[in-house]
Amino acid sequence: MDKIVVAGGPALQGEVRISGAKNAVLPILCATLLADGPVEIGNVPHLHDVLTTIKLLEGLGAGVVHDVDGARVTVDPCSVDSHVAPYELVRTMRASVLVLGPLLAKFGAAEVSLPGGCAIGARPVDLHIKALEALGAEITVEHGFIRARADRLRGGHVVFETISVGATENVLMAATLAEGTTLIDNAAREPEIVDLAECLIAMGADIRGAGTSRIEVRGVAALHAARHAVVADRIETGTFLVAAAITGGRVTATAARPETLGAVLDKLRQAGADVTIEGDAITLDMHGRRPRAVDIVTSPHPGFPTDMQAQMMALNCVAEGMGTIDETIFENRFMHVNELMRLGADIHIDGPRATVKGVARLSGAPVMATDLRASASLILAGLVAEGETTIDRIYHLDRGYEHIERKLSALGARIRRER
Repeated sequence: MDKIVVAGGPALQGEVRISGAKNAVLPILCATLLADGPVEIGNVPHLHDVLTTIKLLEGLGAGVVHDVDGARVTVDPCSVDSHVAPYELVRTMRASVLVLGPLLAKFGAAEVSLPGGCAIGARPVDLHIKALEALGAEITVEHGFIRARADRLRGGHVVFETISVGATENVLMAATLAEGTTLIDNAAREPEIVDLAECLIAMGADIRGAGTSRIEVRGVAALHAARHAVVADRIETGTFLVAAAITGGRVTATAARPETLGAVLDKLRQAGADVTIEGDAITLDMHGRRPRAVDIVTSPHPGFPTDMQAQMMALNCVAEGMGTIDETIFENRFMHVNELMRLGADIHIDGPRATVKGVARLSGAPVMATDLRASASLILAGLVAEGETTIDRIYHLDRGYEHIERKLSALGARIRRER
């Protein structure tokens, strides 16, 4: 099993090109099932979850051409001959439940195994099910499968009791082919929702309000072939900017989308970083300074993203002062704390709040990644720890970061992958 070894010390310097967003490309790949012709997706990151999604689409019968070098995937759904998403593929990736809405809307039936993925808390599928039932679907959950049927979905009014990105995406996709108009209230507002809507619109969907709490979808008879480029990954961007901040360096993230990172950039400025924006480039310069501790409360977009919580905790571990982190999205997303403490971090947990007192230095040690973003936080901590930090179970990392060790090495980090 692969490991990442990081030797602390150098302040990072240079430029890094940001890849397409993991959290946008997966629902977009699922959305291609709705079309009546090939859909070409550009700016596709080379990630394990992308490969799993491609296998899932191929397993349903879709024709897929994956140009890794050109970062393109073309999906032809015209040959789809199955509506069953098996456990063997779904078990490793929660996002695979996103084929439920497209299969149901396009083919009138779907059987999707209950999903797996990172163990960061309860992410129930009941919100997906209730939303699709509001469009007329008949759904049962038995023997580990979600089984859904509908002759044709009809427009309805979906009101989410809690904000859910995945459930918003599922019902948004399903509603594009429903008869009549669908209103989605308390919808997720994340940039990845907007990107999915833009892809669906390119395919011929009639969608208004994506990026707000109310989305209106007017169903159409069919969707057609299209091209779309995936939005830049705001979490990868934030991770590299934190890497610059934690090491006292200066890094420019290019091909980024600064407008999607408001809350993260605000916190980095509070930590003492100079942050400048020029077009699609974001430069963070710490001028060699030690960061200041910041307080964070995670919340749905446009609040501070839960996917950046672990990275900012790593920064607080070596910052001046004391900072608190309140995790309001997932109840089990502090699993990286014990691993950071193995490196010498001073962290106290009280329910959903972590209080972090910055220490002068961390010390390298063997640690274990527990989920995707925890993996990134341990790498960040390793960048400033004395000696070497060996991070095990990095298969989580490869689900969401494209060639992270290669990109960090180009910025001057002493990092390597070992098998």
